[in-house]
Amino acid sequence: MVTKVSLTEKLALFTEQYSPKIIGEVNDLHVKVVKLHGEFVWHHHDEEDELFFVVKGELRMRVREGDTEQEFTIRPGEFIIIPRGVEHLPSAEEETHVMLLEPKTTLNTGNVVNERTVETLEKI
Repeated sequence: MVTKVSLTEKLALFTEQYSPKIIGEVNDLHVKVVKLHGEFVWHHHDEEDELFFVVKGELRMRVREGDTEQEFTIRPGEFIIIPRGVEHLPSAEEETHVMLLEPKTTLNTGNVVNERTVETLEKI
């Protein structure tokens, strides 16, 4: 079945921060939306790459590879791909809306399990 999805409408359905919602599926990938504000947690994913596409606001992504740390600023209409195994820390100084494209097996906190871990994602 073919459907059209409005990111604006889906993002209007919830207010929680750092709680991704599934809005679609493409092959073995989930299309998700999430609202971010503040700092998340340093983590990595052993098996999954992640794509972060900024819809609204500004995402700051810090990444660590070995002894090197970099910071990227991703603005509306831009995306960043975090390869598997790369430690990263998303944050946003204001509420930021992001669309994620990642394998269905991806846990939002990767190798870290804490109070922000969402094991069962809601479909909206």
